[in-house]
Amino acid sequence: MIRDEEPAKRRNEHELGCDLSSISADELRHRISLLEAEIDRIKSEIDRKDAGRKAADSLFGPKV
Repeated sequence: MIRDEEPAKRRNEHELGCDLSSISADELRHRISLLEAEIDRIKSEIDRKDAGRKAADSLFGPKV
């Protein structure tokens, strides 16, 4: 197979602020789904860290 005939691989990354004009609507939808999954992953990590902080505060925080 000639290199030019190889199917284009989807990139699994998105650069904030990049030019979107040359990207197909399907690829843009794919990027949105990837970004939404990343947002969910980040929110889960924030929740985990907040829970750890609350647990530490309840053990070591000031007793009122």
